[in-house]
Amino acid sequence: MTIEEAQSTVDKWIKEYGVRYFNELTNMAMLTEEVGEVARIIARRYGEQSEKPKDKEKNLSDEMADVLFVLICLANQTGVDLTKALTKNLEKKTNRDAERHKTSPKLK
Repeated sequence: MTIEEAQSTVDKWIKEYGVRYFNELTNMAMLTEEVGEVARIIARRYGEQSEKPKDKEKNLSDEMADVLFVLICLANQTGVDLTKALTKNLEKKTNRDAERHKTSPKLK
């Protein structure tokens, strides 16, 4: 699925099953909540925090998909074409960081 297809699919899902988009502020709060759930899994599974038995049931890929879904909702309702935005962002990073990471002693 392309990013464009994902944006279209989420939009269709919202209209068919979600009734309407939550407002942007609600979706921003939901995005923050979902990112927190991803952070909790990462901190416990890959970081130094101990993973509780209940945490082991959490599915990282599902939580990442929740983040992506809400991000796409926000993009759709604010008129952001994520394909164009990501392409432009990668160009910016490439121009800005063309040599930066290659020459960083921290990354050797």
